[in-house]
Amino acid sequence: ITPLKPIHDGTPIVAIDVSSIKIGETEIGVLCAVRGAVVWREGRRYRYFRVGPFPFHVTEDNKREILNLLRFGDLSISRSEAPRLTDIHIRLCNLIERWLQLLICQSYYDSIILLDGSLTAGTMDNPVRSLLRLLKEARARLNSVLAISKATNVRIFGRRITEFLSKHKPPCILRIDWSPASNSLRPLGDIFVARLAIDGCAFRLDIDRRIGDEGEIRAVERLIGNDAVYLGYPETLRLAHILSTFTAGEVIGIQRFIATKYGLKIINRPSLRRILFGPFGTRFED
Repeated sequence: ITPLKPIHDGTPIVAIDVSSIKIGETEIGVLCAVRGAVVWREGRRYRYFRVGPFPFHVTEDNKREILNLLRFGDLSISRSEAPRLTDIHIRLCNLIERWLQLLICQSYYDSIILLDGSLTAGTMDNPVRSLLRLLKEARARLNSVLAISKATNVRIFGRRITEFLSKHKPPCILRIDWSPASNSLRPLGDIFVARLAIDGCAFRLDIDRRIGDEGEIRAVERLIGNDAVYLGYPETLRLAHILSTFTAGEVIGIQRFIATKYGLKIINRPSLRRILFGPFGTRFED
């Protein structure tokens, strides 16, 4: 376990988060929207900008074209890899999030860049090639990339790794030697458990391993020295999540905008489960 000492040196802290939501369905496809937020702290001031919301109308005929357009030079998606329409908004969210992260890594210098999630790649939604490019661009500008997971399934001796720091005085981190069970998954960062505040929770923390052991520790110390930590979670990343998330009022506004602009009629789809099973049709429906 490594204790941490905050470094107050004015390092810019930048956080990115992206969210998506399903807006509705049409006779031939689905309507969804994606929005991203970037929050950064310099000195004592927080600033932000939001990208989107971008509405999409995705059908079986155009979904591969849309996804390949957003992959930015990665290998094209085959017919078998294209997701179901019910899951398309998640894939769009992942692609736009990676695009926004790459732009931030190319735009900042000597900063701490926070991502939501992990630095493990190898799925269709998160190819290794994209994450390698992102980390390379960040290192070229002396940026340190850290990824924080609010939940993790990594266990040791049957216990979640976040439980191992519950009795230790924060701020501190614990390095975890772990390899995924799937051969297709590839961790591109070293994995830690981080407990950054006395009244806070422990989180999984991935750090770009190419910056070295000393660089990893220094990056976390610069993070807690130049950003507020709310319940053990960096304030910049918390604000990025809040600013990217869609509220109920915004969803209604997007629906009305699309309906007015394209002459659509909004109707409520009847619940087949409720019709068939009455009060016993309780399973969630999209």
